[in-house]
Amino acid sequence: MSAAALSGARVLDVPLTGLHTIGLAELTERASLLTRIDRKYVLPRARLDAVLGDLAPDVRVLDIDGVRSSAYESVYFDTPELTSFLMAAHPRRRRFKIRTRTYVDSAQSYLEVKTRGGRGVTVKDRLSYAIADRATLTAEGRRYADHVLDAADIAGIRGRHLEPTLMTRYLRTTLFIPESSSRATIDTGLSWATLADHSGARPAALERRLDRPNLAIVETKSGSRASAVDRILWAHGHRPATISKYGTGMAALGSDLPDNKWAPVLRRYFR
Repeated sequence: MSAAALSGARVLDVPLTGLHTIGLAELTERASLLTRIDRKYVLPRARLDAVLGDLAPDVRVLDIDGVRSSAYESVYFDTPELTSFLMAAHPRRRRFKIRTRTYVDSAQSYLEVKTRGGRGVTVKDRLSYAIADRATLTAEGRRYADHVLDAADIAGIRGRHLEPTLMTRYLRTTLFIPESSSRATIDTGLSWATLADHSGARPAALERRLDRPNLAIVETKSGSRASAVDRILWAHGHRPATISKYGTGMAALGSDLPDNKWAPVLRRYFR
C-alpha cells in the first residue's frame, strides 16, 4: 500500500474536540521522554470514550496541520532466527528492537533502534531515513544500528543478516499531560502483516494479515511515577498488559512461535 493510500484510511479517529492542542515542537521540548517507563493497556474501542471523558481539562492533544490522529507504518527487522523476537518472548535483561517508523501524513521516515537495559528502562535512538527505503535496512542504517547496539552492550548482532519480518499500521493520537510533563498515545485502526523475505537468506514465509479495528492500545510514557492517565485507566478497571506490537503480532500470526509471555492478551483479543 502506498503512503498516500494509507493516509486516506481514516477509519477510527479519536474524538477529542474539547481539548486544547499542542504542536509537535512544544511537545518535543516539554515531553520528549526518549528514556522512559512505558505502560501499555489493551481495551475494547467501545470502552475508550469513557476513559477519555475523565481527562483533566488541561490535557492537550497533538495537532499537526489540523490532523489529530496520524497514520503510522512500522517495518520491523530481525535475524533469520528471530533473535529480537525471542529476546522478548523469553525476557532478557538486555534486548533490542529495530524498525523503521513512517509518519504517513508528513511522508517522513526514521530508523529506530530501541534498547532495554537491566533496570527496565527503554531507550530509543533514531536516524532520519529515506521513505523509499523504509522496508529495507541500508548500509548506513546497518552501521547506525550496530553503533547503538554496541553502545547498549548488546552483543552478537553485529554483522548478522537482518530482514524485514513484520509491518504494522495504525492511527495514533498523542496526549500531553502537564501534571507530569509526560505523554500518552492512543492507537486505533490496528493492523499487522508478516513480510516475506526476498533476500534468499531463508525461504519466503507465507504473508499473513491480522486486523483488529475494535481494539485500542493506550500507552503511557512517563518517568518512574504513574501519570494521571494511568490513574484514570486504573479507576475504569484497566490494568497494564504485556503487549508488544512486534512480539504479539508475530506470535498471533505465527502458530509455531512461543507466546507464553503474551498469552493472556492473545487469548482475549487476538484469537
